[in-house]
Amino acid sequence: QVQLVESGGGLVQPGGSLRLSCAAAGSMPSIHVMGWYRQAPGKQRELVAVLTSGGSTNYADSVKGRFTISRDGAKNTVYLQMNSLKPEDTAVYYCHAALFSGIGSWGQGTQVTVSS
Repeated sequence: QVQLVESGGGLVQPGGSLRLSCAAAGSMPSIHVMGWYRQAPGKQRELVAVLTSGGSTNYADSVKGRFTISRDGAKNTVYLQMNSLKPEDTAVYYCHAALFSGIGSWGQGTQVTVSS
């Protein structure tokens, strides 16, 4: 089992930047893919970005060129650098870990609000 704790959310003006962090605790070699998802009020949870254990990345079209997912293996942490933020990026952001066994784990979520 893997436990995930997100941090770094907050209020930012349009055009600003934030960096989200997801600290993972547990059996790290069991993680196949880590990703960030978001859920805005009244909408379904959607994929933002994923990073595989092999280093491959994938992004939602709406964030390509603005968001970057990365990891620090020594700290067992995955980051989401968000630049050029827009009001439509406002949502609760969740970290997710997919294990090789097929089991998935979610973090508790962190609120990101983009508003002037």
